[in-house]
Amino acid sequence: MPSFLMLRLEAPLLSFGSEAIDANGPTRDFPGVSMMTGLLANALGYSRHERAKHQRLQDRLIFGVRIDRAGHQLLDFQTARLSKSDEGWTTRGKPEGRAGGEDTYDSPHIRLRHYCADPALTVAVRLAPPDESPTLDDLTIAVSRPARPLFIGRKHCLPSTHLLIGVRDGKNSVAALQATPAADDSLDRCRFVVQQCELVTLDCSQVIRLTHRRDWIAGVHTGEATVSTLTLSAQVPNGAEA
Repeated sequence: MPSFLMLRLEAPLLSFGSEAIDANGPTRDFPGVSMMTGLLANALGYSRHERAKHQRLQDRLIFGVRIDRAGHQLLDFQTARLSKSDEGWTTRGKPEGRAGGEDTYDSPHIRLRHYCADPALTVAVRLAPPDESPTLDDLTIAVSRPARPLFIGRKHCLPSTHLLIGVRDGKNSVAALQATPAADDSLDRCRFVVQQCELVTLDCSQVIRLTHRRDWIAGVHTGEATVSTLTLSAQVPNGAEA
């Protein structure tokens, strides 16, 4: 029976990037595989230049999500005038400079940024194959003591609680999620989002095609993958079959 790393994603604002068009960056209500890869790679201390490590981690990553609280959608209109002399905050502990042409303020940056406000999700993560480095134990240690500050989607989307719940065994991610307490104890039924390889005996209510896989070597999102959504009991009694 596989082991799963159980995580809680909860914050005032989260961003699970969807397909962006020009300056409009929408969000889903659940994370994609590239976002989860980046989150765990950040905890492990991977440099963004270690593209092969990111790619291999994404290729091994299998996870399911239970949406304990969907929150609500929030749209932020952003406009800023930035010059090459302006600096930005980074998770590496030092400011990041900008590059470019003349130091001019004639070209403002305009963005539409979508967020999930006040959501809570539980995530069950496993790795295949399980014995390759990093292992699930390595991820557990990294999430409990991350190499850098962790954020969920965008740098200002900081978690409001510890991400690490623990490690749990289960026949699949849905079983592991149903055996883990939800963020809201009164929750009865809720939505699950799982990868196709986890659907052995479960009937899905909807199949969604996503461009949520990243080619880390080339530095772009490419191709499609499918996930399935299910509406099930949020939890099952101890000892019951999920």
